[in-house]
Amino acid sequence: MIEMNNLGMYYSLEQTQLQVLDGIELSIAESESVAIVGPSGSGKTTLLILLAGLEQAQSGEIRLDGVSLNSLDADALADIRRDKLGIIFQSFHLVQSLTAIGNVALPLEIAGRENAFQRAREMLDRVGLAQRENHYPAQLSGGEQQRVAIARALVHRPKLVLADEPTGNLDIATGAKIIDLLFALNADTGSTLVLVTHDDNIAQRCQRVLRLQNGKLVEDLDHAVSA
Repeated sequence: MIEMNNLGMYYSLEQTQLQVLDGIELSIAESESVAIVGPSGSGKTTLLILLAGLEQAQSGEIRLDGVSLNSLDADALADIRRDKLGIIFQSFHLVQSLTAIGNVALPLEIAGRENAFQRAREMLDRVGLAQRENHYPAQLSGGEQQRVAIARALVHRPKLVLADEPTGNLDIATGAKIIDLLFALNADTGSTLVLVTHDDNIAQRCQRVLRLQNGKLVEDLDHAVSA
């Protein structure tokens, strides 16, 4: 599903360059669940941003489902995000003029999928927000908005789910429910799951744990998945 070859990313700060990712070599198979861990500033979120095609690395290549992201223009990258990716970042990016159900149905409507609102309603129910479907983002708490964003990311059953601290704005009980949902999607549909987390318990539920430090991949552990 994912191939990274000599991936490098830096940002210019005044007279210097800050190396965020340095020579990442990585393969992730279809249907794998992978946790990315490491200290703050190690490049975890940047790696997800590059995988989502939201920015382009200064060096190296990313191949997603056999397609090189380097060769695609903005429209083609948007098509891949629409058709194959579910993206859960810490910023919700909800459309303020749409209700919760409208936000969740939006990617289905854009893709021309049938029964968009029925499927959106079912996904809202799975994240515990069926009773809030007609509320606008401004009428929802931060945790509720995060759950709407998660429902929107998963409603089209994407081939690849990218999640950056998906439970960071949720209480413990709701966060556990969301994590269960992510792993259920991974198991039921064969989607690939790549998530950034500081929670070791969540990381240990993944088939692999990748550790980044100072922009380098310093550890890649395969292990039996915890029950």
